Amino acid sequence: MVRDGADSDGEPTDDASGDTDSTPEAGRKPADGERLTDWQDRRDEDEHQTTAAPSEAGERERPDTETDATGEKSTPARYTHDDERVELGLALLERLEHDSLSLADVVDRIETVTSDPTVTRTILDEAELRGIIDREDGIVRPKSRQYVRFEQDVVQREGEFDCQRCGCGLSTGHFITLEAGELGPFGSSCIRKVTGRETD
Repeated sequence: MVRDGADSDGEPTDDASGDTDSTPEAGRKPADGERLTDWQDRRDEDEHQTTAAPSEAGERERPDTETDATGEKSTPARYTHDDERVELGLALLERLEHDSLSLADVVDRIETVTSDPTVTRTILDEAELRGIIDREDGIVRPKSRQYVRFEQDVVQREGEFDCQRCGCGLSTGHFITLEAGELGPFGSSCIRKVTGRETD
């Protein structure tokens, strides 16, 4: 007599009615009756679902880049500013002739562009991000070395002006022409102090 669950030789028989729709667990072999290709497809799909989210998160954390005119070099994309005061302040910081100066002195220069504390902070942060300045322990070191050329970049106009730095009345105003716009008016002494050509 052959017992249930055994073959004619008395050996137990395997149950071939396994659930072929169950998702395979990592590390196990395909069950009897489960096609190998089905099992591998479900396992690959499961592994993809568990790893896709971290990969996508990593992509979102990467900084945007911009490519130069040659199309060969990618650099971190610059923040775009709707406020022209930011770009004008950055253009001024690019042309400071100081080796180093205090943060208070830098703010004094930026205040010839704006007295808004939020815009001032934005100018400083963006200048550091773009590599125009280094900041450490309240000391600022300009790095650009693109100095103002007084013979080409400074325009004099006759009229009634107030110096943008000290507020004194002027009959001759000196204006610095920058790519981002025009800065001034200044007196003949203040314009040299603002740019770092002379020290206080």
